[in-house]
Amino acid sequence: MAMRRVTVPLVAGLVVVVVVLSLLAEHCWADGGGLAERVIWAVNAGGEAHTDMHGIHFKKDPLEGKLGKASDYGVRLPILRSSPEDQILYQTERYNEDTFGYEVPIREEGDYILVLKYAEVYFAQSQQKVFDVRLNDHVVVKDLDIFERVGHSTAHDEIVPFSIRRGKLSVQGEVSTFNGKLTVEFVKGYYDNPKVCALYVMKGTLDDVPKLQPHPGLEKREELEEEEEEESEAGEEGGKKSTSTAPKYRVQSGPRTPNPYAADNSSLMFPILVAFGVFIPTLFCLCRL
Repeated sequence: MAMRRVTVPLVAGLVVVVVVLSLLAEHCWADGGGLAERVIWAVNAGGEAHTDMHGIHFKKDPLEGKLGKASDYGVRLPILRSSPEDQILYQTERYNEDTFGYEVPIREEGDYILVLKYAEVYFAQSQQKVFDVRLNDHVVVKDLDIFERVGHSTAHDEIVPFSIRRGKLSVQGEVSTFNGKLTVEFVKGYYDNPKVCALYVMKGTLDDVPKLQPHPGLEKREELEEEEEEESEAGEEGGKKSTSTAPKYRVQSGPRTPNPYAADNSSLMFPILVAFGVFIPTLFCLCRL
């Protein structure tokens, strides 16, 4: 009987400890404490191995000496939106004069995220480097122009969620057969060569992906784009009423066009025409005399 009295509180105490530990584990998982454990594959393209501030270990580029060209041109530039210790992930890159890519083995079903890291460190205007990204023949990023997205020497992440279930890959509403290998390809376009700075695949959802540091200029531009989209939608619903409202932060493209009817000089021309009409007949008569 005494043993039973001791056992019951002991079991209850163990249950409480287990519950507390599970809650702590979930809290750490939510805070990104388990982020590195959820990453199944990561590569620093064109560079050496690196462990970032979240504990993600990026391996040395496996394509080194096999395909494409590695470049460290960006190491001379500070990369905006990136922490100082992780700028190397945006300063090195691998590019190729034709389509190239990586193969990622995936053995478990579930929800995944592909994160592609970019920074434009060479071109100083848009429409200089434009390419697509394919995931097992599905185009998941179309006409990527890094400079147009974020400008020069600024970190930019392309985030692509996908899922694998029952031998099927689902991404952006498209489904295909999955054979255990995820092929990430950077497709040659009309403008220069495709590239990537770093990339990784992790289990999880969009909320689990670490966010880049804020960029005031980009945030303002995104706000303007959102406002313009809202106004265009309101214009479609409200008809003529909404078309008269101008965007809040729209910048004028040039000086206002002068009104051609603002100054009417026809009244000044009338006396001149009358005088000219009288002078001609007078001159004619004098010539006949």
